[in-house]
Amino acid sequence: MTVRESSAPDNAAEFEWQADDIFGRIATRYDRLCDAFSFGIHRLWKRKVARRIASESWDVLLDGATGTGDIILRVLTQEGVEGRSILASDVSAKMLAIAGERLSRHSAAVVLKLLDAENMPSVPTHSVDAYSISLGLKICNRRLALQEALRVLKPGGRLIILEASNIPWAVLHRVYLAYMSVCMPVLGWLATGGDASAYKYLLQGIRDFPTAEGLAEELVNMGFEDVLFERLSLGIVAIHTARSPSEKNGA
Repeated sequence: MTVRESSAPDNAAEFEWQADDIFGRIATRYDRLCDAFSFGIHRLWKRKVARRIASESWDVLLDGATGTGDIILRVLTQEGVEGRSILASDVSAKMLAIAGERLSRHSAAVVLKLLDAENMPSVPTHSVDAYSISLGLKICNRRLALQEALRVLKPGGRLIILEASNIPWAVLHRVYLAYMSVCMPVLGWLATGGDASAYKYLLQGIRDFPTAEGLAEELVNMGFEDVLFERLSLGIVAIHTARSPSEKNGA
């Protein structure tokens, strides 16, 4: 893989949660919003990434941008997860409260914590075996979030990302973006009761997020190893996996 600097902005959506509590406002309608934007296909993506997360070797998982708990709920249904520990985190207290209600009915092994993925001083360095984040990097400063992921991961720890990506056929990708530019405001307005912030941030995040190759190169530049990705739904999203450097390589 050729390593070069990505031209994509660090914060694709230019979203600052301190200035706009959009996810707090739409917490109770967030899953409906996901269904509307993806016509339900996000459920297939989440099942796929949940299987990937569960298949990795870890005793302690930190999940960033947990939202309403969709991913962790699916992880808990996978074989071999019993007895492992999960720290589910989010920057939105209202989203995390919904996740807490849903997860409390399934497992006592999940601890919920209010954390900003860009800065998690309460999480010790090299303290988790795996770190996952799904559909959250496009609405934060991903450079800071990924640096934090690298910090908290143990040497050799695993990183699993589900995020917006690019359809590799340029014409088809432009058609997809054009379609989203027209449909997302309409669907978002209906799903959120007219709150324009939600679809504005999400649309910009999708449009300005790096390609699958671009994000993979960013991970390599940061020091992650064994960087791989798999496109889903033609490339609308991709699952990225990587490993933090071992003690020998990271010394």
